[in-house]
Amino acid sequence: MKYVLYLILTTLAGNTITAQPIIGTWNGLLQVQGTNLRVVFHITSTPTGLATTMDSPDQGAKGIPATTTTYTHNTVVIKINNLKITYEGVVINDSSIQGTFVQNTLSLPMNLTKAAVALPKLNRPQEPQAPFPYYSEAITFANTKENITLAGTLTLPSKQGIYPTVILISGSGPQDRDESMAGHKPFLVLAHYLTQHGIAVLRYDDRGTALSTGNFSAATTHNLATDVQAAINYLKTRKEVNPKRIGLIGHSEGGLIAPIVAAHTRDVAYIVLLAGPGLPGDSILLLQQKLIAKAAGISDATIRKTEADNRKAFALVHKYSNVPKLRLELTQLMSTLLQQYPNSDKPAGISNTEYVQAQVSQMTSPWMLNFIKYNPAPTLTKVTCPVLALNGSKDLQVPAKQNLQAIRNALAKGGNKQVTIKELPNLNHLLQECTTGAPSEYSTIEQTIAPVAMQAILSWLQQQIQ
Repeated sequence: MKYVLYLILTTLAGNTITAQPIIGTWNGLLQVQGTNLRVVFHITSTPTGLATTMDSPDQGAKGIPATTTTYTHNTVVIKINNLKITYEGVVINDSSIQGTFVQNTLSLPMNLTKAAVALPKLNRPQEPQAPFPYYSEAITFANTKENITLAGTLTLPSKQGIYPTVILISGSGPQDRDESMAGHKPFLVLAHYLTQHGIAVLRYDDRGTALSTGNFSAATTHNLATDVQAAINYLKTRKEVNPKRIGLIGHSEGGLIAPIVAAHTRDVAYIVLLAGPGLPGDSILLLQQKLIAKAAGISDATIRKTEADNRKAFALVHKYSNVPKLRLELTQLMSTLLQQYPNSDKPAGISNTEYVQAQVSQMTSPWMLNFIKYNPAPTLTKVTCPVLALNGSKDLQVPAKQNLQAIRNALAKGGNKQVTIKELPNLNHLLQECTTGAPSEYSTIEQTIAPVAMQAILSWLQQQIQ
């Protein structure tokens, strides 16, 4: 799972008063749990006031319009309401801004430097460029159960024909149809590869993201599964799609969603789990936090203490189903821990109360509550279609050995004998060839997906569609 800050592409407009010193391009760097995310603000003057667009180069997002931009008394405030983003800072010598970036309840320090141009584009040699050697169509389909419309792209080997088809299901956090993250577009690369080899691919923007409607922040994994079912229903209306050869490929949280869908419909012919969880959510988080901290050089003593504290918090989540009561108990726990460790990683510029509230809000979001409590094993026992589970040996977010074994055990318990499990050496959570597997490496690696991973997926799919 991906626990970094995700910026969502949307469309809004903004205006306010004009001021010259603030006009220009401003570059900043957000440091979130060991991952660096570049942020670029382009502030311009218009006849009606200031206008701003934001880029998140490492997540493939460009030109996100701000709702409002104000500049008074050397203080700039940029708001992007639909994303619940506010940036506020003080301009220093017309060349830098010292400020704070807030999204939802998460508040992080971020200073900006004025530059003539935006930060350079990262080299991504696997990323395909149009024109593509296949048919590509922008599509929309409806999730009538939850009254939302999802937008995506359907790629076909050619416009005429009947093809086996896969639906790509993204990992946690609001993702666009390319699953843009860390300057990579994994789903664009994978869809390009599979379509060139005769397999049609549907990929779509998560609800509330890019061109899809809906409210992502209110959705749980099970809500997102209904979006996949809607995608299946749509594909069954397309004459180019073989309705008996529709499969699912889920990455990370998508590897939780695919079995949920496959266990409840006969319309799924096969599923591929890429770095998919097999353990309960709280177990995955404990493993993830331990491994990432170790890779970051955190001491063993600190890691053990953090794990003990996290176990206390997760125990409260399991104990209290009443969310107001849970929030109260978590607030007391977090406040006590912060008093015990005043030199924690609390960002500068926010109070203890604000920091605790941010932590509690994150843990009590609908998605997180469901994830912590959810055990995928019972669902996996109900999956009867062929399954391929792939993971990299250096995945620090969904550790391979523990999760692949849990997936194997659950499928075997259910009697599914059509199972292939592979641990691919030296690959990380994004299935990139890597050094340590730490999330901080994702954006620095030029490769988007290791060829060995794509070849393994294609070879297995070809066996299923014969």
